[in-house]
Amino acid sequence: MSDFNHTDQEQLKSKNLSKETVLSQIETFKKGIPPTNLVAAATLGNGLLSFSPESQETLKKYYNDNCERLSVQRVVPASGAASRMFKFLFNFLDSFDFGKETLESYLERTQDKEIKFFNDNLNLFPFYNDALDALKKSTPGYLDLEPGDQLYKLIAFILGNEGFNFGNLPKGVLPFHYYNESHIATAFEEHLIEAASCVGGSKVRIHYTISEKHRHLFEDLSENILERVVSQTGKTFDLEYSYQKSSTDTIAVTEENQPFRNDDGSILFRPSGHGALIENLNELDADLVFVKNIDNVVTQSSRDLVVNYKKVLAGLLLKTQENVFSFLKELDNGLDDLSDVTDFMTNELNVKFPEAFDNYKSEEKHQYIKSRLNRPIRVCGMVKNEGQPGGGPFWTLDTKGVISLQIVESAQMDLSKQDQEVIVNQATHFNPVDLVCGLKDYKGNAYNLSEFVDSETAFISSKTQSGKALKALELPGLWNGSMAGWNTLFVEVPLETFNPVKTVNDLIKPGHQCQVLQSF
Repeated sequence: MSDFNHTDQEQLKSKNLSKETVLSQIETFKKGIPPTNLVAAATLGNGLLSFSPESQETLKKYYNDNCERLSVQRVVPASGAASRMFKFLFNFLDSFDFGKETLESYLERTQDKEIKFFNDNLNLFPFYNDALDALKKSTPGYLDLEPGDQLYKLIAFILGNEGFNFGNLPKGVLPFHYYNESHIATAFEEHLIEAASCVGGSKVRIHYTISEKHRHLFEDLSENILERVVSQTGKTFDLEYSYQKSSTDTIAVTEENQPFRNDDGSILFRPSGHGALIENLNELDADLVFVKNIDNVVTQSSRDLVVNYKKVLAGLLLKTQENVFSFLKELDNGLDDLSDVTDFMTNELNVKFPEAFDNYKSEEKHQYIKSRLNRPIRVCGMVKNEGQPGGGPFWTLDTKGVISLQIVESAQMDLSKQDQEVIVNQATHFNPVDLVCGLKDYKGNAYNLSEFVDSETAFISSKTQSGKALKALELPGLWNGSMAGWNTLFVEVPLETFNPVKTVNDLIKPGHQCQVLQSF
């Protein structure tokens, strides 16, 4: 379909989308997206670095000595709703026969291990005491109910809009850590404190990407906690918020690759995934940016280890950047002997030179080297894989024949091919989204990050809307194809630095308890 009616064109205009962009997206659905071609897993000694305690201290010192002269910012993708975090609790509300069955019979009938764990550890959740007090006041006879009915009422209160409404809130504003009765910290607050530990100087710049409809929740929360956080850290905070732009939404199509239309005849557009946030990152004015997901935080007792490795990654980035900038300046001055720079690129930047490179003319060699050096840099922490779903570090081969280090998601892989499955099974590490990014070039100018996106690494997924099947398009992931053209370093970090809250039961893990549980 190449024509849009007047109403369609007005809809595109309102979303700041060009007709050409949308037609290109439809063409992508028609052609399909080839899976990523894996060459090898990035493992220790083969694309993945590990540092001794002495080297860690050297890198930390380098960062500490240099960070105050730089503009440092923390970016926290925080637009995700918490509904998936409570999925098994919603299932319990749908499945439990209130007033007619006991909790024991429910657990025997369903073998619901998540609910059993949740119930067995109720008193350890940071919201439990407040929920219990509220239920005692609002529900006469609550304590006289059978245990299963009590649990049902408690979960309904926690999730529903007549109670805490957690099921409809963003993760960032939920209570994560119970320090004492007067101090229950959210993930939003823990990011502030961790960020304060990672920057030099008295001001902390932190940027949250959020849903526009939730902005008031974050602003209200910051008003309530900022005085305490400033007192605790001795620093002031420059808080910024941004939203995923509607111009990054992608068209949904039918199974026949025609625009999917809503009941009112309008075209259905969908948010295109976290890869759209490369636009937000591109608008920041910062030399160095830490990127970490909203739900990956720890309590105060575990923070030193996390901050230690943040500074190790940042120190490595600055040292690498210093060498890159030095070589680029030498190239500008007519560097003749290229052996040092090519050795650095091969051994330190993981650059795989084309087989024909040695036959290039001098000018072509200079041009190639400059194009490969003058790029944004990312240093990515990687943890040992213990069965977590999601992406990991791999060597890949793109359609232009370039081998490079990339973070690849399972959805990008073709596991029906035996050679690809073998490579995946050889992988040892997992991507926890723990990045430090260098966004400016050797002349102090910001890179245009859109120039380094690999559009061929998008995702097509099957969805439904109003009971009808559709196909959706996600842009290349923020740390996947959106950073495909960056220079990349992978570094092993301890598993203890990775503490995501994917389900509410994760709040019982030691990293989220203010005292490590002996029974966990």
